Amino acid sequence: MRKVAVIISALLFATNTPSAQAADTNLKVMSRNIYVGSDVSVAMKLIPDFKAAAQFMWDQVEATDFSKRAPLLAKEIITNKADVVGIQEATTWFCKKNAWSGKTEVLNFTDQLLMATKNLGTEYVLAEKDGITAKNIGFSITAIPLLTIVNDPKTFQPLFGQDTAACGFEIGDALIIRKDLAPKISKVGNTEYDASYSIVPTIMTIYRGYTWMDLQVGTSTVRIVSTHLESVWDPNKVPNAAKQATQLVSDLSNTTIPTIVIGDFNADPRDPRKDAANNPGGQPEASETCPVQVENPTVDTSIDACNAFWIMRKSGFQEVGPDPLNATNFTWGTSALLAGPDPTRYKAAKLMGNTQGFTDRLDYVFYKNGVQPLNSKIVGNVWPYSESTWECDNEEQINNTQLLSQEMKVITPLNGVCMESDHAGIFTTLAIPSEVNGSSPDLPSHVPFPISFWQWVGLALLGLIAFLIIRRRRR
Repeated sequence: MRKVAVIISALLFATNTPSAQAADTNLKVMSRNIYVGSDVSVAMKLIPDFKAAAQFMWDQVEATDFSKRAPLLAKEIITNKADVVGIQEATTWFCKKNAWSGKTEVLNFTDQLLMATKNLGTEYVLAEKDGITAKNIGFSITAIPLLTIVNDPKTFQPLFGQDTAACGFEIGDALIIRKDLAPKISKVGNTEYDASYSIVPTIMTIYRGYTWMDLQVGTSTVRIVSTHLESVWDPNKVPNAAKQATQLVSDLSNTTIPTIVIGDFNADPRDPRKDAANNPGGQPEASETCPVQVENPTVDTSIDACNAFWIMRKSGFQEVGPDPLNATNFTWGTSALLAGPDPTRYKAAKLMGNTQGFTDRLDYVFYKNGVQPLNSKIVGNVWPYSESTWECDNEEQINNTQLLSQEMKVITPLNGVCMESDHAGIFTTLAIPSEVNGSSPDLPSHVPFPISFWQWVGLALLGLIAFLIIRRRRR
């Protein structure tokens, strides 16, 4: 009897106590668009006045101060104990003193966020392997002397000894990982989408792409992707976001190991929509090329050709939730200055069923090849009272806060109350199937057209010189 009791006790202990291996098969993942800090669409409307566009963006980036936002985002990541975070709009600002000087890095959101995690006691690092970092630069505007001039004596006097500088920026996708897990990375890669969007040909083309890594999780290897699809679309054309999602699906078609795709897909399940009344965020509208989305779409009924979300779903990827068709789970809708909801969209959001001013679901975590979600939630979507808000003091931010406070019937401080990003984030815990041995082929490596604006200028000058020399010789 004593032997039987010992055996039964051992079996109970084995049944009720999770093994270290079982614990390792859970992976906590977050998607976070950390926001460039300015309304790029408004800036684009100021072109060809490049100076006005550059100054507008710079002023908004200062008002949406990332040094204040970074600690909030870091705390959110650490509090949720995320293992991996897919970052979108990982922004770096560069400035040049003059045409012949090198560019100086002035702001680096990725580095600031990583430093904030270190300062809070749980360090995260940019995923890296064999000298390749998981940061893929997409949309960028070069610092162009005489054109993208910014006035900011406070910043530029210490750096350059003058009040102005030519400034530009680059936006990328990144994967950051808790530092103690970094040794488990086996591969890292970056690629570009073939579909790009030219605002001003040659000078200003928006490239998008993705970054990826293979990570050992328990006894299996998992492929993780972070991406940001194109937001700009043209009437009666297939949105670039849909074209890019089609390429992403194709690129991942030979990946057989557990796969997780994190990102801002710039596609709400309801797109394309039939009228502006239910589309205050300016998402793709229905046209002859892109018919209106069916009401309450499902995988079986949705029209997918013009919608990146449904392209992913119909290719076999599942989405972790929470339910993207439930208005309470929308992830985009704050004002460009982050001072609460966008005032022009708040009423529409409320009618949809979202009391925080979010009108669209654009952010997702997709999974495939044996991965299973255990839970998921939206983070960073509560204003004005939450751990994700900070005190902001720009006059427009303060005015926006006070107007919204009256509309939402809440009491706020005298100064403005701002959110940490214009997007809410997705947090999920995923179960990874054990003992998925081996690996999958590396993802294709696409690159954008390699000639930059200044290279074009150089080629044009060389061509002009060659033409003049030939002409002179002929004389």
